[in-house]
Amino acid sequence: MEVVIHVRRRRSLGGLTHWVWRVALRHPEIRVRVTLSAVLAALVLSTALYVVLLAVVRRQAVANGVDDLAREGRRVATVIHSGALGPRVYGSDDQRIQVQDEKGRVVASSPPMEGRPPVRFPPPPNDDARRDGRTCTVDAPGGRCFLVVVYRVGVGRAQRLVYTLEPEPGLLPRPLLAGLLALGIPLITGLAGWGTWLSAGRTLRPVDAIRRELDEITATDLERRVPVPSRRDEVALLARSVNATLDRLEKAVARQRAFVSDVSHELRSPLTGLRMELELALADPDATDLPETLRAVLDNTDRLTAVVDDLLALARLEADQDFAREVVDLTELVDQEVLRRPRRSQVTVLSEGPVRVNGGRSELARLLTNLLDNADRHAAGAVTVIVGTALPATALVEVIDDGIGIAPEDRERVFERFTRLAEGQHRDAGGTGLGLAISRDIAEAHGGKLALTDRADGYPGARFVLRLPSARPAREDGA
Repeated sequence: MEVVIHVRRRRSLGGLTHWVWRVALRHPEIRVRVTLSAVLAALVLSTALYVVLLAVVRRQAVANGVDDLAREGRRVATVIHSGALGPRVYGSDDQRIQVQDEKGRVVASSPPMEGRPPVRFPPPPNDDARRDGRTCTVDAPGGRCFLVVVYRVGVGRAQRLVYTLEPEPGLLPRPLLAGLLALGIPLITGLAGWGTWLSAGRTLRPVDAIRRELDEITATDLERRVPVPSRRDEVALLARSVNATLDRLEKAVARQRAFVSDVSHELRSPLTGLRMELELALADPDATDLPETLRAVLDNTDRLTAVVDDLLALARLEADQDFAREVVDLTELVDQEVLRRPRRSQVTVLSEGPVRVNGGRSELARLLTNLLDNADRHAAGAVTVIVGTALPATALVEVIDDGIGIAPEDRERVFERFTRLAEGQHRDAGGTGLGLAISRDIAEAHGGKLALTDRADGYPGARFVLRLPSARPAREDGA
């Protein structure tokens, strides 16, 4: 019967757990789910505590019953020692008492045990005078199972066994106390749920403020920021991260808008030139110099192609920097790019020997070509390229021209997209304004740096310095 009750309780608790989780799934708010989880945990823990307390109360009732039986048995033993034992023994509170001789025959009993067969319970060991326990094979009034305490009194034929019995306490030996303890289950569960609901609401209040602020922030209002709680916790860290993300987003949007504006401007000029040449040719076909018109159209087309190629290169770098990498000899690559096409200026390459880096060959070739083209457009007549190494484990490429140079305050601006300085636009008519920006992006994608500095010899001109991590030399054992 006890097993059946235990199984039913487990099924009931499992059904309650299932219901709680169904409610939690129906209400996905964190506050509701946390509160329901706390209520379920408090219910389980308080129920377990209630069961433990009932077990403690019952154990204490059993211990008290055994103590009462032992005390009554000692009283009867005293009567036996005094020789005043008669056929009837009177105990307090109608105790169930039975006295047997050495052969197990009943010689005395209390009124509730009169006429009952002898109690069959093992007597104490020879070296002990008392034994207590539990038995369900006794013919006694008041219950099915009993607590038993038996004393051995005397020896030989004068030996007597004093049995005192009491009905075993049930599952709820103190119903009033059990009822009061049961009231603690909903009380503890309710307090836990209420406290969790208030605590979760107080904790999530800044999150609600952050959410409302984010809902109001649009692409036209990126200057706003979410409130940061005063306390230093996970919510405050989240707010700081959100604000940092908004900072980056605002800069990215501003950069994108400026980029779109610059692209529109850069594409409008060659397109306008193409349209003008074609309109002039159509307006007066007989007076049009066809070869000259076609050359003008081709020049504008080449400029459009250069702008589109540079835009595609920027898009590829921003979309995916996980390009194929290999060991590249910068000295060899510089020689190839210098000899690939004729240039206006005289280009001199100075090298210490092979200088190897780990990177994308086509990307590094584009970087060097952009630097050489830029130096060739701005040089008075000579460009010098120095390839070497520097500590620690750095490959170094310097591209130096003998032009007018760039003012210190403008040296970072030249790496911005579509930036062409006013004093150099007459020399840089063929540029797109993207070459140096692409070069710096390629250098950073390789873990390097590209900077513009003064010439080391003090003469006028620009000096671009490229630093890249050197490739690790292969070990001779092939490891």
